[in-house]
Amino acid sequence: MSYSEFKTIGAVVQEFQVRYTEAGFVEPSPFPIPAHFRDDLQLMLQEGVVDNSEFAICENLIYPVLKEVWKHYRQNFLIWSHQALTFDNKLSGFPEYILATRSPLGKVVFDKPYLLLVEAKQDNFEAAWAQCLAEMIAAQRLNQSSITVFGITSNGISWQFGKLEAEVFTRNIPFYSLQELELLFGAVNYLFQQCEQQLKQYAIAT
Repeated sequence: MSYSEFKTIGAVVQEFQVRYTEAGFVEPSPFPIPAHFRDDLQLMLQEGVVDNSEFAICENLIYPVLKEVWKHYRQNFLIWSHQALTFDNKLSGFPEYILATRSPLGKVVFDKPYLLLVEAKQDNFEAAWAQCLAEMIAAQRLNQSSITVFGITSNGISWQFGKLEAEVFTRNIPFYSLQELELLFGAVNYLFQQCEQQLKQYAIAT
C-alpha cells in the first residue's frame, strides 16, 4: 500500500492511531533571501509554466525555496528528491522531498534520521496531508527514536506545516504564502532549525 492511497487525514489517524491536533507552533525565524532568488521567482511566476502538474510545482516553486534554506544547513543535511521510503507494506512510496541527515559515508548514502517530509498537491491539501502524515509516521518508525518529524504540504503558492511528536500530529494553524516571502522563508527556516536541534539530540541518544 503506497502513501498515495491515503486520501484523508482521518483515515491515516484511524489506521495508525495517531491523535490529531491544531496549534500555532511555528515561530518564523528571519532568513536572508537572496536578490537573485526574488528576481528568478518573479520571472517564473510571470513568464513560466509553474503549476500545471505536481512535478512542475515541485521543481519551480517548492524545491527552490527548500534549496535556498538548505544551503545554510548543508553540513548536516541532504535533501532527497523522490527517494523511496519504506517501512512495511502499508507504509511505502516516494515522498516528494525528504530532509535527512548527511551520512558520514558521503552524500550517496540515504541515512536516517529522516526529519522533514514534503508533499505537493494541486489544491488538495486534505490528500496532501494524508499522504504526508503517512510518510511522517514511516519516518518516525524507521528512525526508531522519539525525535520530532516535521511535514510540509504545498500547492506551490500556499504552504502548510505540521509535526509528529510520539503519537500526536499537530497541524500548524497559520498558513504561509509564496506572496509573503519573508514569512514563508522564516517558517521554513524555523523547521530547519528544529530539525538541527533534533539531530543533535539524536546523536546524543545514539
